[in-house]
Amino acid sequence: MSDPDWAGPLGSADSLVAMSAGSEAPEWTALQERASIVAGRHLREMFASDPGRGTSMVATAGDLYLDYSKNRVDAETLRLLLALARRAGLATRIEAMFSGEAINVTEDRAVLHVALRAPRDSSMSTGGIDVVPGVHRVLDRMAMLADAVRSGSWLGCTGRRIRNVVNIGIGGSDLGPAMAYDALADFSDRDLSLRFVSNVDGADITEATRALDPAETLFVVCSKTFTTTETLVNARTARDWLLAGLAAGPDRALFGGARDAIARHFVAVSTNAADVTEFGIDPANMFEFWDWVGGRYSLPSAIGLSLMIAIGPEAFRDMLAGYRLIDEHFRSAPFEANLPVLLGVLGVWYRNFLGAQTTAILPYSHYLARLPAYLQQLDMESNGKSVDMHGRTVNHATGPVLWGQPGTNGQHAFFQLLHQGTILVPVDFIGFARARHGLESHHHLLSANLFAQSEALAFGRTADEVAASGLEPALVAARTFDGNRPSNTIVADELNPSVLGQLIALYEHKIFVQGVIWGVNSFDQWGVELGKVAAVRILGELQGDRSAAEEDANQDSPGHDSSTAALIRWYRSRQTSSARPSSARPQIGLTARRNLSAT
Repeated sequence: MSDPDWAGPLGSADSLVAMSAGSEAPEWTALQERASIVAGRHLREMFASDPGRGTSMVATAGDLYLDYSKNRVDAETLRLLLALARRAGLATRIEAMFSGEAINVTEDRAVLHVALRAPRDSSMSTGGIDVVPGVHRVLDRMAMLADAVRSGSWLGCTGRRIRNVVNIGIGGSDLGPAMAYDALADFSDRDLSLRFVSNVDGADITEATRALDPAETLFVVCSKTFTTTETLVNARTARDWLLAGLAAGPDRALFGGARDAIARHFVAVSTNAADVTEFGIDPANMFEFWDWVGGRYSLPSAIGLSLMIAIGPEAFRDMLAGYRLIDEHFRSAPFEANLPVLLGVLGVWYRNFLGAQTTAILPYSHYLARLPAYLQQLDMESNGKSVDMHGRTVNHATGPVLWGQPGTNGQHAFFQLLHQGTILVPVDFIGFARARHGLESHHHLLSANLFAQSEALAFGRTADEVAASGLEPALVAARTFDGNRPSNTIVADELNPSVLGQLIALYEHKIFVQGVIWGVNSFDQWGVELGKVAAVRILGELQGDRSAAEEDANQDSPGHDSSTAALIRWYRSRQTSSARPSSARPQIGLTARRNLSAT
């Protein structure tokens, strides 16, 4: 990290765990005192006292322009926030990540998603192994498959070209590809239909396969271990749907059996060749990724295969180049001009010193409709932690609740609360100077709303201004807007593959910055495990194993509380044959329960 102002004591891997800023740092105490001062200042006053604020509190990286002037901070607050980041050893932690050190301490793993977008001629190592050549081998294989599907040379088992691609995964194996496909729809091959299945709710796979022709459909099954319950249940149902459809379809005379059909209509993104082969997928059609890639950071890996099929290898590599621009900026730019660092420390300011519990992501782009959900997992799974790197309970707030919706839809849903509600919600607005659809009047109106909302949130409308408009006095209070509601505005010329990569990397690194300051491990996710383990037993009980559901209605079940036991009995009582839908799918069996316990 090139940060000449930092001359702190950190310089070894051991210090990565030993040092975090937290609430014991002197900068933390100074920021608490600063908050009491800044809380009494309005953004109107800050802008009035500094006419150049709107052009000085900006930063750029790649194609991104960040205006952070509408935040409730002054120069001294920013200085203290950046000092807090330095105290936490942020520069050292950044270098440790890029150097392949095992900064995921609870799993003893490197965190090298940055290697997924490293140039072919570069080197990034962990455990003494340069991982970049392997990354590009997989990317090259992905490109070969993508080109084959897009050109029509990849044929289904009956000799027809693939026209439908269904991605089966969950979490990062779904949210990333689905978000990016929507975001880059204007760059996709419109002759190909892409659909995404994640939920174990049978409605998801049912609707995703509805009206598709099995002879023209390719499934991409994404599961690193090939044991993820929801993914495998959906994959098996997809396999049944495919084989039944081919056997009964118009080309059934060309149907050569299950082995050939699965080999031509399924590919896998996994590291478990044995289970992939057992499923029926040709291991030659398995695309590898690595344990140093967390699921929520895996879009640039083989998890992005369905996206590459949609937009083509060249556009996919443009996206990787966009990621790389921000990676290099994050690693080299001084903190004062470093976009992820600035966004990160501002988020800490609101969360820990001004009491904000949520952050809103508001993209003024229909194509980015799924971005808030994608960033929700990225942020909340990374920093939704209550223990620090030592395993101690933290004594300060950590990750916020993140949510959002595209503008202008959100304006007609929740902006009332943003403007006049009683809670503080920092906002990130995202917009673009141009749109590829060519409807300029639409885009001008969309952009006008973006700029107007950030201005209105910041400056509001005083009671005197409302009264001066001649409004009836009794209505003045209801029409008054306090303002002083903070926001960032992130803009670029247009949404394209490179800019999408830049945006994702920006938020990845922002989240890392915050995790370092809070002293938490942003790269594990043990919180998702407990409910899955409990589901192992309950699944058997719901499907007929001896259980609480068969106990007397007035007795509690061993191992279940009275509420859960009663809910299980209620559910079982509704599973009579007369109550089941006639089109019910086969039950999930023992294999799925084993998978539940393995994930």
